[in-house]
Amino acid sequence: MCALPNLTTDMTLPTVSIVIPSYKAAHFESCLRSAVGQTYSQTEILVSDNCPTEDIRQICSRYPGVIYQRNPVTGPDNVLASLYSGRGQLIKPLFDDDILHPFCVERMVAVMQADPRVELAFSASQVIDIDNQRTETRRPYTASGHMTGAAMQQSMALGMRNFVGEFSSVMFRRETLWNIGWKDLFRLPGHDYTRGLADVAAYCNLARNALVFYIDEELSYFRYDQRLQSNSNPYANPHFGNCFSDYVDLLVSSHREGVIGTAELQAQDYQVAALSVRLGSVFPQTQQARQRYLDYCAALAPADSGAGHE
Repeated sequence: MCALPNLTTDMTLPTVSIVIPSYKAAHFESCLRSAVGQTYSQTEILVSDNCPTEDIRQICSRYPGVIYQRNPVTGPDNVLASLYSGRGQLIKPLFDDDILHPFCVERMVAVMQADPRVELAFSASQVIDIDNQRTETRRPYTASGHMTGAAMQQSMALGMRNFVGEFSSVMFRRETLWNIGWKDLFRLPGHDYTRGLADVAAYCNLARNALVFYIDEELSYFRYDQRLQSNSNPYANPHFGNCFSDYVDLLVSSHREGVIGTAELQAQDYQVAALSVRLGSVFPQTQQARQRYLDYCAALAPADSGAGHE
C-alpha cells in the first residue's frame, strides 16, 4: 500500500495540457465541462476538432480560454496531433465522450511531482453508458503504488489485457513524448500497433526504463455508446480485430525487448491458439498474428531461454 502525495504551496506547479481529440459531438460538452471543472488550475485545454459539422466548434466558443484548432486528419493521426500540440510539462489526454473526475488532474500531478522517475500515471475508472449510469468498475489493484514500466508491459502481454485503460485514464510527461517522436509512439519492436493497441504501445514506450504509478481512485469515466463511431465499437471500427491480434504481436515485441523470456513466450501457445480458434472466422487478423507468433518461436534457438523481468 502506498500513501498518495499531496500538492503543497512549496511546489512549483507544472502546466498540464488537457488535450481532446474530437470527432463525436453527442457527449462532447459533458467531456469539455469535466476538463474546465478541474480543481487544478494550471491547465490549458486544447481541442483538436475533426467533426464533420460545426457542432464542436460552437460548443467550444461558449467556454472562454479553450484553445480550439480545426484538424483535417482523422483517427490515430488526430490523436497524435492532439498529443503533440500540448505545451504543458504534463499531458492529460481526454477523449471526446469521456469524463474526468474534478480531482483527476490534481491527483495525477501530485504523483508525478513527488517522484520524477514516474513517467506514467493511471487510475481506477468507471465505464458509463449514454445516460452517465455506471456499468462497470475497472480497478486492477486494491491499493495505490508503483510498478516498473517493464512489469506493466509484462503483465499486459502475458495477461493479454490492457489494465491501464484508454488514453483518458493516463497522464505522462511532454518531454518523454517528444523524445519518443510521433512516428514511433505507437510502434514496438517488430510491429506497428496504430490500428489496434495504440494506447498499450504508447504506454510501453512512455514508461520504458521508468516507473508507473497506479492511483486507486476512480478518476475517469469511459463512455461506451454503441450508437457512436468509436474504436471500442466493432460495428464502427473496421480494424477492431487488431485489438485482439495485437496482443499476440505484443508477446513477440515484449520478447524482442527482453521484457518476457523465451519460456514465458512459448507458454502462451495455448492462449494464442485459443484466440485464433475463437475469433479467427470473424477477425482473420488473429490467425495472421498466430502465424507470426509461430514463425517467431520456431526461429528461436533452443538455448535461448530465460525469465522475464519480475
